[in-house]
Amino acid sequence: MIAARTALVTPTGTAPNPPPQAPPGINELANELIGWLKWGVLAVGITGILVCAGMIIIGRRHRGGLAQEGLLGSLWVLGGLTLASLAAVLVSAFAGAVTQ
Repeated sequence: MIAARTALVTPTGTAPNPPPQAPPGINELANELIGWLKWGVLAVGITGILVCAGMIIIGRRHRGGLAQEGLLGSLWVLGGLTLASLAAVLVSAFAGAVTQ
């Protein structure tokens, strides 16, 4: 048991911390999937902003609730787009990953 523990510790007394590495053959598939997801978020974000703008325009006269929902919805859409645009930075910061 003690021998197994000491095998994981370097001579300086710290545990090894290798950088993230994709399994063979998975890197291209992962990049393609991430690209598709980015495109999907972009398409949904544009649609969301346009729908919210329409709600604000239609709700301007005599439908204040609809305009208010459009304004609040646009804030949620912008928040989601901000989070999506920062996804790689946030994951790298929390995981300690080194980006290419």
